[in-house]
Amino acid sequence: MLPLVVRLERATPPARTDALETSARAVLTLLADPRVTAADGEWAELVAAWEDARIRKVVRRARGGEWRKAGELPGITVTGESAEVRVFPPVPLDGWPKELAKLQVSGTDLDGPEPPVQPAPGTPVLWLNPELEMSAGKTMAQTGHAAQLAWWRLDDTRRKEWAEAGFPLAVRTATPGAWVELTDGDLPVVRDAGFTEIAPGSCTVVADHPALRLS
Repeated sequence: MLPLVVRLERATPPARTDALETSARAVLTLLADPRVTAADGEWAELVAAWEDARIRKVVRRARGGEWRKAGELPGITVTGESAEVRVFPPVPLDGWPKELAKLQVSGTDLDGPEPPVQPAPGTPVLWLNPELEMSAGKTMAQTGHAAQLAWWRLDDTRRKEWAEAGFPLAVRTATPGAWVELTDGDLPVVRDAGFTEIAPGSCTVVADHPALRLS
């Protein structure tokens, strides 16, 4: 299981869309890290074993001292406009570090103060299912999963280009009509296992990377 922790201070919570995008970039940043990509990288075996099983992700929330303690564990913190997300190397289901195991999972929800703007042309977009309602924490895990599916489909050159650009991406909710078209194509689609919040097999996110439309 891949742990992600979002910083959620009471007075300054991140905007929902920014948190969703930052979570996705955090997963990509981990996958591109030399500690994962190098054959002798310290996280390489952990990630390989996790990818051979279900690539489950769990998002927990932390504030204050909890966030500082989480930051002392091996991992990577990725910052958005208002969001901070720390991703850690995979852990067994029953082997979470105590600093992370005590953090809350449920109830992680966020607001968007303003409607998100139209993504710039050429930006990879993670499209959310317009018919599903999920907590912010659940959706963060889903966007991270979609980003990973896109990463797997890209060749080494496209991966390098995306990483060097800082993993630009946007998370937006599709219109019902667009969702039908997106899921009918050959783009990566996240189908949830149904462990929490939604029914098994639900399609949650489509990863629309421009390079995948050219392949």
